[in-house]
Amino acid sequence: MQRILLLISATLIFAIGLVMIFSTTSADVLDHDFQKDTHQALLRQVLYGVIGLILAACAWKVGCRRILAMSPALLLIFSILLVLTLIPGIGREVNGSRRWLGIAGFSFQPSEFVKYIIPAFFIHRYLQFQENLFTFRDFLKLVGISTIPMFLIMIEPNNGTAAVIGFSIVILCLLMRVPFKFWALPLCVFVVVAGTFAYNLPYVTARLKVYLHPELDLKGKGHQPYQAKIAAGSGGLLGKGPGNSWQKLSYLPEAQNDYIGAIFAEEFGFLGIVVLIALYMLIAYLGFSISSQAPDRALSYYAGAITYLICFQAFLNLGVVSGLLPSTGLNLPLFSQGGTSLMTNIMGLGLLMSISKDRS
Repeated sequence: MQRILLLISATLIFAIGLVMIFSTTSADVLDHDFQKDTHQALLRQVLYGVIGLILAACAWKVGCRRILAMSPALLLIFSILLVLTLIPGIGREVNGSRRWLGIAGFSFQPSEFVKYIIPAFFIHRYLQFQENLFTFRDFLKLVGISTIPMFLIMIEPNNGTAAVIGFSIVILCLLMRVPFKFWALPLCVFVVVAGTFAYNLPYVTARLKVYLHPELDLKGKGHQPYQAKIAAGSGGLLGKGPGNSWQKLSYLPEAQNDYIGAIFAEEFGFLGIVVLIALYMLIAYLGFSISSQAPDRALSYYAGAITYLICFQAFLNLGVVSGLLPSTGLNLPLFSQGGTSLMTNIMGLGLLMSISKDRS
């Protein structure tokens, strides 16, 4: 029953997302005098969804236990891919960030896969130690290895993804009952170092200023947050109706990505957003239920980490859209346009269902 409800809730989010992607990209088609295919973005999203289903089927077939066992090798491979994204001529630069690798006309973000690999690696290596033999030095080594790909992701720069991965390690420390004295001090040091590093990045400070005072740069970085507030607020209780958004008409550019929730709120109103949040909350409930009922500790911890990765990212995205949080560059899982993110999140749901299958 859990697998069926998980499948239904995820399918509903994806289906509503397809409607919104078609709605938001229609304005871009109009801007280019129909020189683009009106269904191009929609078909591409469907294609990535199919690839995600293939990855989910592979994850189901392989099983979480094998994936956990292969996590050290996977972490090494994707760390090398992260290095390649930073090399000019190999990695693709979009809007000042090097996050993409292109292969035969197909581009993907290695960092999206790393979000799922690092928790698997952390769980696998930690459970290899006996609790009474796990020392602070062992913990530092484990965290040190895990933070190498995180550092590469920050260089891209992609601080939102790096922060989500960092929080996933903290969540795992709580779930696995790692001694508090091991991770509390390193966490404080990491927060201070990362905060200092981020504060000195123009990329980060600009986003913080925009978050606090978007009206100071309405023609620049403050444009999207400000227009997102207008879109979300103008939807009212019931919204303007499907396809009737005004903000998607070039007022909120690239709305099909990070800010698609604002257009959804404009067209479907407060009640629509409540339904969307309820679907994510249902996924969270089902995911943590699967975690609590998993047949062993490794699968329980990984199910909890997967659920966190999907639902916490949804919380961050909707927080940005509503103006409660500064821009993170994270899209809305299963909903926003985004190939690699969609594939990996569907794969994550496949891993959850695999854990539920092992229990039954």
